[in-house]
Amino acid sequence: MAIAHYSRAISTACVTAINDAVNGGSGAGVIKFYTAPMPSATTVGITSQTLLGTCTCSDPAGVESGGTLTFSAITQDSSADATGTAVWARVLDSSGTVCMDLDVTVTGGGGYIQMPTTSIVAGGPIAFTSFTATMP
Repeated sequence: MAIAHYSRAISTACVTAINDAVNGGSGAGVIKFYTAPMPSATTVGITSQTLLGTCTCSDPAGVESGGTLTFSAITQDSSADATGTAVWARVLDSSGTVCMDLDVTVTGGGGYIQMPTTSIVAGGPIAFTSFTATMP
């Protein structure tokens, strides 16, 4: 496994750039949860994946401290769009510009986003309310 350690100035700049990107547009950014497969890059469009639901970030999205971006309250999706297994999520600003794609696993599964369950049921909640991004 490759290891990198960044100066605090670089890690702060990186997570500040993430926050600025999610805050783009005139409103709050969103986190959209999808079924597999996860695209190979953020420039790759959605094809066979099913949109399970959308959670809404606060506006502004979060606060940076010491190389960690802590997202403020995230509003859960109280009524999921479809039934399926959340495998990845796409974070977009309020104008729909893609900021990042992140893998999703159950808590302890090692994903960038970890949730108590990745099994989403149409009409049920997607209880995802907090998120941090850290640069080493």
